[in-house]
Amino acid sequence: MTSAGRFAPSPSGELHVGNLRTAILAWLFARSTGRRFLLRVEDLDRARAGAEAEQLRDLAAVGVDWDGGVVRQADRGPLYAAAVAGLAAAGLTYECFCTRREIQDAPSAPHAPQGAYPGTCRNLSVAERDAKRAVRPAAIRLRADVTEGTVRDLLHGSYTGAVDDFVLRRNDGVTAYNLAVVVDDADQGIDQVVRGDDLLPSTPRQAYLGTLLDIPVPEYAHVPLVVNADGARLAKRDGAVTLSDLARAGMQTDDVRDALLASLGLPPGPLPRALAVFRPAALPREPWVWPRA
Repeated sequence: MTSAGRFAPSPSGELHVGNLRTAILAWLFARSTGRRFLLRVEDLDRARAGAEAEQLRDLAAVGVDWDGGVVRQADRGPLYAAAVAGLAAAGLTYECFCTRREIQDAPSAPHAPQGAYPGTCRNLSVAERDAKRAVRPAAIRLRADVTEGTVRDLLHGSYTGAVDDFVLRRNDGVTAYNLAVVVDDADQGIDQVVRGDDLLPSTPRQAYLGTLLDIPVPEYAHVPLVVNADGARLAKRDGAVTLSDLARAGMQTDDVRDALLASLGLPPGPLPRALAVFRPAALPREPWVWPRA
């Protein structure tokens, strides 16, 4: 299987200009290195009827194309179940019955990173697990033997972040993002992950899980976000930020695409023009304020 990059949106609604900018960057990184470019719909949790079609339409409109068919996480349950089963067989999982409130209120373990799971359910006895299981279903957590991990990022360099006993499968049976993304990338031959830098803190967890599953760590590039005038991550509540809303406001798709390319120091026009001069080292490292936010 040849190497690949990818874009993996959640079909919760139309893509906004921040999503489209990240998609363009992922496309540029992949195409400039001779990789395939794949599209995966991450629909395990949030999916609005019609959103996937809207997102595919808008990606095509700005010139992002992809190789092969669209992969949907909702179709991949057996892969996730097999991964959890393998980890369980190796003694690397345990049941967790904590609510979010209980986790927030629990004292942190000594020397644990801020926000790390405190290990409340890690060493429950069989009787304790049976009693808690009668009250609520269990989530499945990873039994990690490290507290932090380091990854190498093309834009951020060496990054060290927390690794805790994170959730692999929620108590409603839904596979957690951190497991699904690792399994999906490996299964699809994705060895280059380009995404927003808000996801960098979760990357050491994913890289560590990959080592437990005997999965090579991909090449990472976490790119700056598009933010609003207040410096917060851009969202649909910030006004006309989708292609359809901007069109109604008089800004055509080609103009949006060219504004996004200009924010990256790249020339206007169809994406192949930008590809011809694309150099990751020249990319801006700071968030970009969307002018119409």
